[in-house]
Amino acid sequence: MEESYVLHLQEQYQKFSDFYLCYCGHARCEPLHSYGPAVRPNYLLHYILDGRGVYHVEGRDYHLGKGEGFLIEPNKQTFYQASAEAPWTYLWIGFDGAKCETCLRAVGLGSGQLTFRCRDDETLLELVEAMLTHSHPDNVSVFTLQALLCQFFACLAQGISRNAEAGMSKAERENLYVHQALEYIRNNYANGITVGDVAHYIALNRSYLFTLFQRVLDISPRDYLASFRLTRAKEQLTLTDASISNIAMSCGYQDPQVFSKAFKQQFGITPAKYRQQDRAKAKRDLEHHLSAADGGTPQISSGGAQPAAGS
Repeated sequence: MEESYVLHLQEQYQKFSDFYLCYCGHARCEPLHSYGPAVRPNYLLHYILDGRGVYHVEGRDYHLGKGEGFLIEPNKQTFYQASAEAPWTYLWIGFDGAKCETCLRAVGLGSGQLTFRCRDDETLLELVEAMLTHSHPDNVSVFTLQALLCQFFACLAQGISRNAEAGMSKAERENLYVHQALEYIRNNYANGITVGDVAHYIALNRSYLFTLFQRVLDISPRDYLASFRLTRAKEQLTLTDASISNIAMSCGYQDPQVFSKAFKQQFGITPAKYRQQDRAKAKRDLEHHLSAADGGTPQISSGGAQPAAGS
C-alpha cells in the first residue's frame, strides 16, 4: 500500500458485546496490491472510494469499482486484489458481536448478498476518519466509537436503500414502502405509534400511505394498525395471565377502557369474556383428550391376561 491510516482497538477495553468496532482504516493501494487467501475472525466491510479491484470468495469473482463495496464474513477464506491499471482506494471497518447478522440484514447484506453499491462515499470516509482520532482506550473514545459505528451503518442503510429504489419499477417501490411500514408497525406497535408516525418513518404523506395500503393490502393503515394491536392482545390473553390493563399498555393503548371497547368492536366480545371462554374451552379440550386416552388403553383384569383359544 502506498498510503494507509489504520486503527486497531484493544479487546479488553470493549464495553459492548452485541455490536462493536474492532478496527478501521482507509488506504490508497499500489497496482495489484492483494490480501489473502485469508480467513478473518470477525466481519469486515470494504468500501471503494476510487479505482477498481476484484473480490474472490467461494469460487466467485466480484469485479468492483468506485461507489461499491464488499462484505467479508468470519471464518470464510477470501482474496482481494487491486487493479493493475486503476488500483483502488478504499476504506474498511472490522466489527463483531452477537447482533452483527441482525445489523447486516437490516442494511440488506449477509451470506446471500456480499456486495453493495452506496452513494455516500464522502460521509462514510468522514466517519472512518473520525474513528481514527479516538485511539485512546478511555470511556469517551469507547462511547464515541460506538456512536460512529452506528452512524456508519445508518449511512450505509440509507445509501443502499436509495440506490436499490432507483432501479425499481413503480409497483416494486410501492411494495417496498408498504413492507417498510409493516416492519415499523411490527417493531413499534407497543409504543403508542400513530399512522402519522408510520408515514413520517418512510417519508411519505398520510394520504399517499393510505392509497398504498388500500392498493396493496385492501385495508387502511389505521385499520391495519388497530387489527395488529388487537391480534397481539388476543394472543396475550390466551398465553399469559397478565392483567387486562397491562395487556392494553403492552399493545399501545394508554386507556384500558378504550382497549376493551376496540377489542369488543373487533371480536364481538370483551377481553375478560374472551379469556374466560378461551380458558374454559382449553379445559374442555384437555378433559376430552384425557378421556379419549383413558378409553383407548387396554384394560387388564385382576386375574391376569387370558390366553387366546388355540394358543
